[in-house]
Amino acid sequence: MELKNGLGHLSYSTLVHAGDTWQEMNASLRQFVPAVKARVSPDNPFAVSLRISAASAKTLTESAAERQSLADFLAKEALYVYTVNAFPYGPFKGDLVMERVYEPDWTTDARVDYTNSVADILAEISPASVNPSIQSAPLAFKPKVTDDGYIAKFTTNVFRVVAHLLALENSTGRRVKLALEPEPACYLETTDETVAFFTERIYSEAGIRELAAIAGIPVSEAEGAMRRYLGIVFDIGHQAVGFEDITDSLKKLVAAGIPIFKLQEAAALWVQSLSLEMLPALRKFTDTIYLSQSSLLRNGEITKFLNLGEALDAYEANPVETEMRTHFHVPVFLEELGPFRTTRFAVQDALRMHREQPLSDHLEIETYTWDVLPPELKTGDIIEYVTRELEFVRNELIG
Repeated sequence: MELKNGLGHLSYSTLVHAGDTWQEMNASLRQFVPAVKARVSPDNPFAVSLRISAASAKTLTESAAERQSLADFLAKEALYVYTVNAFPYGPFKGDLVMERVYEPDWTTDARVDYTNSVADILAEISPASVNPSIQSAPLAFKPKVTDDGYIAKFTTNVFRVVAHLLALENSTGRRVKLALEPEPACYLETTDETVAFFTERIYSEAGIRELAAIAGIPVSEAEGAMRRYLGIVFDIGHQAVGFEDITDSLKKLVAAGIPIFKLQEAAALWVQSLSLEMLPALRKFTDTIYLSQSSLLRNGEITKFLNLGEALDAYEANPVETEMRTHFHVPVFLEELGPFRTTRFAVQDALRMHREQPLSDHLEIETYTWDVLPPELKTGDIIEYVTRELEFVRNELIG
């Protein structure tokens, strides 16, 4: 839905639903989204954040009938697609995901071709009043980035997609935006790392000249094209896991001129003071198919772990005063989660800043882990849960 006062379009990520194939995503879209719209936006068009996997992109690209069926459904239900999650290339529900979620990474032609196909689909199915965004992976899983050649390769591939987006707008009149999403344990992880990458690689003289050569445009136009088509997804939960001050992080991005193409409302699991007595309850969160990157703050130093279980083992071996934050997406309307807390405060800080001066025209709630929450922490069904999240964010912004 489009919020008043230039606050942007708001919806929830359909990554929460089954959607590894187009058959699954199409069924989820039709089953859940109209029901959510009926509760939160019954009289106005409702925005759709659509998950398109590589398999779904292939189906939609090859079938004009499927694309037309989707367009007809959206029009009938007063829905419009404003953003696509093209981060997970392959399966994301049911099977073990872990670090496979970053594959194929941005060094591969597969990632480039997939992203370009999603852009082509968006240019066709999204309304002319919206410049849709593509949410994508943070370039590579950090342990894989071992030399400058790896960085140069994924940087070049990003430029290839920017060049495609430029050509797409020239041929269709539709602007589609690519948004890379920093995440714990990835090459783009912290806000400082993100600013450094854009400053040193993307906006550098060498980067601008490389894009100009790939896109076949004058150097004088390349920097503008870069900022027009390439930006980031700022996932509030991801940055909170790293103990970042969210307001300061957002100010750094604005100061560096890095477009925030999507401001993602996500909250993480937070334990202010770990104790040995808490460990059994916390270990219930380790039974997940996803990575649960965790940060421990001890004696003023942050130690990072790839999974929650490893962080808990480290604490158990040395149970000193410890604060912990974990990449486990939890409902944004909750300040507490059983005996633990959430980083909802970080979401509220970002929304307060956005309310005062809009940071992005795309807002999205991404709590895809509802299905793997411990059963005793679930209340209601998925439609009620999503509705409560949307109402919480909307109320934070417009009351």
